[in-house]
Amino acid sequence: MSASGDSSGKASSRNRLASVALDEQSIGRGAPEQEHERNAAIWDIIESNSFAVPNVDAGPYALELAMVEKRLAFTVRQTPEDGEPPGSGALVAAHYLSLTPFRRVIKDYELICNSYFAAVRTASPQQIEAIDMGRRGLHDEAAALVQERLAGKLTVDFDTARRLFTLIFALHWKG
Repeated sequence: MSASGDSSGKASSRNRLASVALDEQSIGRGAPEQEHERNAAIWDIIESNSFAVPNVDAGPYALELAMVEKRLAFTVRQTPEDGEPPGSGALVAAHYLSLTPFRRVIKDYELICNSYFAAVRTASPQQIEAIDMGRRGLHDEAAALVQERLAGKLTVDFDTARRLFTLIFALHWKG
């Protein structure tokens, strides 16, 4: 599964991701709901992001994510030239992100999302808003953790870190 940004120049910065792909061998396919959430998260990342490799000016970049021994492997390549197959750009960086520090926040985020979806059906607007504020706060905490864990290896702004956490969550979400 992969997505690529368009070449309309909308995101003209070199410090960005032009594509994101998931390694199907290590991550596997999910149920239709999971695949939808993963595709939506990838689309959101491509639509708007700030992504750089410290001391490297080779963007825009192509990112492939894979699971390797309970770590999320970030393989960053130069975006392939027109006509070249995906994943053929020169390797720029590789980083293995331990998911252990994310266990609690993923569990808590899943609980609060489930509460939010249940509340939408039966709760008052004030209750829904309160749960949503908690959900956004937890999402912000997770984004800060993404930035912290990538520091010195890959540089992402806060909004991109939020979108990356959404994808990390979608990879774990069971529906």
